[in-house]
Amino acid sequence: MYGRYTQDLGTFAKDEAARLRLQEGDAPRPRRPSELLEYTQGRCAPCRVCALQCQRFLISKVGEDWVFLILLGLVMALVSWAMDFAIATCLQAQKWMYGGLDTNVLLQYMAWVTYPTVLITFSAGFTQILAPQAVGSGIPEMKTILRGVVLKEYLTLKTFVAKVIGLTCALGSGMPLGKEGPFVHIASMCAALLSRFLSLFGGFYENEARNIEMLAAACAVGVGCCFAAPIGGVLFSIEVTSTFFAVRNYWRGFFAATFSAFIFRVLAVWNKDEETITALFKTRFRLDFPFDLQELPAFAVIGIASGFGGALFVYLNRKIVQFMRRQKTINRFLMKKRLLFPALVTLIISTLTFPPGFGQFMAGQLTQKDTLVTLFDNQTWSKQGLSDEFEYLGILEAWRHPRSNVFVTLVVFILMKFWMSALATTIPVPCGAFMPVFVIAGAAFGRLVGESMAAWFPDGIHTDSNTYRIVPGGYAVVGAAALSGAVTHTVSTAVIVFELTGQISHILPVMIAVILANAVAQSLQPSLYDSIIRIKKLPYLPELGWGHHEKYNVRVEDIMVRDIRYVTLNCKYRDLQQVLHSTKMKNLPLVESAESMILLGSIERAQVGALLSNQLSPQRRLLTLRQKVLSEDGHRLSDSSIRFQISTEASSGTPARPALRKPLKPALKRVPSSPADSPPAGATDHTGIALKSLFCANPAAEPTEAPGTAYHKAKRVRISIVEEMILGDKMTPAEILEWEEQQLDQVVDFSSAKIDPAPFQLVEHTSLHKTHTIFSLLGLDHAFVTSIGRLVGMVSLKELRKAIEGSLTAKGVKVRPPLASFRDSTASTSDADTTALRQLWDRHQHHPMPREASPEGDDDDDTSK
Repeated sequence: MYGRYTQDLGTFAKDEAARLRLQEGDAPRPRRPSELLEYTQGRCAPCRVCALQCQRFLISKVGEDWVFLILLGLVMALVSWAMDFAIATCLQAQKWMYGGLDTNVLLQYMAWVTYPTVLITFSAGFTQILAPQAVGSGIPEMKTILRGVVLKEYLTLKTFVAKVIGLTCALGSGMPLGKEGPFVHIASMCAALLSRFLSLFGGFYENEARNIEMLAAACAVGVGCCFAAPIGGVLFSIEVTSTFFAVRNYWRGFFAATFSAFIFRVLAVWNKDEETITALFKTRFRLDFPFDLQELPAFAVIGIASGFGGALFVYLNRKIVQFMRRQKTINRFLMKKRLLFPALVTLIISTLTFPPGFGQFMAGQLTQKDTLVTLFDNQTWSKQGLSDEFEYLGILEAWRHPRSNVFVTLVVFILMKFWMSALATTIPVPCGAFMPVFVIAGAAFGRLVGESMAAWFPDGIHTDSNTYRIVPGGYAVVGAAALSGAVTHTVSTAVIVFELTGQISHILPVMIAVILANAVAQSLQPSLYDSIIRIKKLPYLPELGWGHHEKYNVRVEDIMVRDIRYVTLNCKYRDLQQVLHSTKMKNLPLVESAESMILLGSIERAQVGALLSNQLSPQRRLLTLRQKVLSEDGHRLSDSSIRFQISTEASSGTPARPALRKPLKPALKRVPSSPADSPPAGATDHTGIALKSLFCANPAAEPTEAPGTAYHKAKRVRISIVEEMILGDKMTPAEILEWEEQQLDQVVDFSSAKIDPAPFQLVEHTSLHKTHTIFSLLGLDHAFVTSIGRLVGMVSLKELRKAIEGSLTAKGVKVRPPLASFRDSTASTSDADTTALRQLWDRHQHHPMPREASPEGDDDDDTSK
């Protein structure tokens, strides 16, 4: 049977192909497109046609993903290089001003303090005026946007300009701020703007799902071009912005980030900053024996201490912001003087880092880049704590103080820069916190441990007959990766460190320290980005971190809201009005009846409001009054209420637009009001026809023309009614109120409403872990809870967030005791409930379901009849 079927199918295909070939042979040759006709004349006609076809081919290829990713990587590389050049110029100008006034310490102090204060104030003011959305890191907002939440003005050109200029001024001031987080936001804005620009060539760039995928790739580009670390950038962007990452976006992120990092380093070579493409902070640790196994406990201690330090940094940053917001007097004052807070913070930090002052104990004259270069140095600064045993060269001289050793300098540097960074990241300017944590606290703390180990073991740790000295720079690398990973709750900082330094000799210590730091930090505090999300109250779902094992036994029925508003299928308009006044839900459940509570679908709040407003609209009230007047006056309106405007139009076969019709022969005549002026009985009364065509517009009711009169231009009479006395004004407020009360008592007609017949549902025994996974994967903001088809409650992001955070004390949230989690997993619905539900379903299974009206609906009804 199968062989016969395939043989018949092949024969049919051959016959069909032969028939199509015959048709093509009989058909005339296709004409050239009209747009190519002007290019087919002249000597260069073939060249013109070829050029036009090449142009169309290139425009069609613009829609390819790789073209978009190349443009994105190129633009971000240029932006990153230009910003680095501008930032380096600003920092060099500060050094030039400070060095040129070495004869007067007071003038040096004024120049050292005024310069960053002016830049920070300008950055804060410019950002506040142009686009306040550019303030801060940008990663928390991108996490929210990638989840499907629309944040207005966060991906616009205005925000892009404010972010770039504000970040350049903020980093050029020398404050302990970073650029990693803002670059993720900048890359996302570049992707959004490129999509809008390229949408001129094709509508596929307007696809929302495609834009989300490109934003995910743009986040990787932002980190990749910032550190010239494409692999770590992709992994870091996945960890900090995505809960679930689509594998199909993997190659997009790597392709764009690699191209962006390549162009970024090529521009550095072109500007003669580098001789060739190398790592950004290249280290030269020994490769034959980078570390001894006996040093692993020291690396583990760095990881554990970095975990506590990262949690403390997040806690301190959040407490500073909450203190500023809770103090109403300070908050009210700073709201009026928006530029006072950033200027005051900059003044304090600049004063403490003044090199001749307190800054001499903390290497105050070094920039972040110089600080990281010195901390990654592979030479030992001190032996036995004596600072004069090592000859300081170049910028290493900043760590030397004649009256203290290097340990005092490092301890003071860590303590001061730690709280300075936590305070500086609260300034309302575009800034990040990754680099201050990476450079200032992490690398410095690792260097302190490394110098301590070198002091305790001056000749190194003995292994058999060989002796290898300890390399403190390796400890700095481990500390930088561990603390930055603890603050951001990521493991990819290890890969970023390898790409920054160009060496993977310390891969095992780095991974051990990063994992331990994450384990400690995640058990104490949320990540810095999740903390900012909570502060800003963005609609984002927190993660089920470590220490939430008891939440796996919590079910939806424990946290759902049971008292919810719903709409029944046979409700009245008065019920809709009460529902709109009693709840703010965006989607209302539609149930069969209040007794059965069988969930039929959901309807948006806007649709409910449209149904109610349409039922009580003034137009409907006027139409009702007109019909009442027509029925009372014998389908005639008084002369004082309407007048006719008759215009003749030639019907040439093409219907004219109503808005463009103009009367050719305006003849204003009034309808005779007296019997003497009335037309004879045999005359045709066009007034009734005109009113009928006006109030009951039906194209099928128009009489067709006779075939013999098609040659003559028929004249169509159009009558427009201009109301001199609005009928609605005749109704008193009491009558209007009575009419509205009558309308509210009518049954709702859902035929014109858009109803979702399959809203997302959960059963009441769904676990909290599974609910969190579903909400995160699908980007839901609410879900209805049903029990065998019956609506029993609803779960939204609010209830789920409270359940995860442990604050299950809000109104409408039911919390069971811890021992209530020991339930019988085999429990099922009782037979009585099942039987009752089956009987109810059999009784109402033939109830019609409301659906959206369609043009084919009348035809279907007629056919069924």
